[in-house]
Amino acid sequence: MDKVIKTIEKYNLIQNGDKIVIGVSGGPDSICLLYILNTLKEKYNLQLFVAHINHMIRENAKIDEQYVVDFCKKIDVPVFVLHSDVLNLSKQQKISVEEAGRNVRYEFFNEVLEKTKSNKIAIAHNCNDKAETVIMNVLRGSGISGLKGIEAKRDNKYIRPLIECTREEIEAYCKDHNLETRHDESNDENIYKRNKIRNIVIPFIKKEFNSNIIATINRLSVVATQEDEYINKIVEKEYNNICISKKENEIELDLKKFNDLDIVIKNRMILYVVNILQQHTKGIEKVNIEDIIKLCSNNIGNKFLVPTKGLKVLVKNKKILFAKY
Repeated sequence: MDKVIKTIEKYNLIQNGDKIVIGVSGGPDSICLLYILNTLKEKYNLQLFVAHINHMIRENAKIDEQYVVDFCKKIDVPVFVLHSDVLNLSKQQKISVEEAGRNVRYEFFNEVLEKTKSNKIAIAHNCNDKAETVIMNVLRGSGISGLKGIEAKRDNKYIRPLIECTREEIEAYCKDHNLETRHDESNDENIYKRNKIRNIVIPFIKKEFNSNIIATINRLSVVATQEDEYINKIVEKEYNNICISKKENEIELDLKKFNDLDIVIKNRMILYVVNILQQHTKGIEKVNIEDIIKLCSNNIGNKFLVPTKGLKVLVKNKKILFAKY
């Protein structure tokens, strides 16, 4: 409890009077989070709501759902439940089951947020999850941003009060408070990337190289976060210097000033501008960034690229035009 309060205060996760939607699966992490936030309800004058998704994959999913509903009834917290055929959804959208499940969760969390007029969404990620995410990002070839892992707070809306707690600490807390949580047996199946990292890679590293690998990676994450924030400040400053015009669907940059930037800042600048336009940078790969930089350095008018669907980058009249269509 004390560690969670310190995390809340350290990252300014909760303010007095917040209305918070909590994602609860029924496992130790989310039940622990719900129990603690409910205990802190009077301290922070909170209103709590629970969002539970039945992914319709596992046989025990209905039992987990009923457990969450009963638990919420017991502590008098309103609960919203969604049934979603994630397996079928992943096939239709041609994406992984993991990605489909994540998309469904966050869409539902935001639906409940709007329905209840809440302002925060609390998610039960812990520091083990953070370490696993860092390893996954490294395997994908991520830069500094990927080494940050999971942030304690994002967009001043998504909060993770358990992010500095280990999985072992959470399970011990549940045991001490007689919280008989549900177990998701799919976490034991090494068919998903995260499960392979969690059940194979990390135990191997612990045994053969570093028994404190979770703490080590979390220290790395802190350093990466600090450096990333510093670079972002430079990018923001340079953006204000080279931005010629900004509209809802397009941004114009000074071509010469852009070409004079350091390569690291150029890379980040492209992502920064795309994020302003689209509120995300999904689909922008390293090769797309390299192509845009090459287009700008060649300085040939009326040439354009379409790095992702809905985004166009055009060089014309000594300007770089990023346009959303």
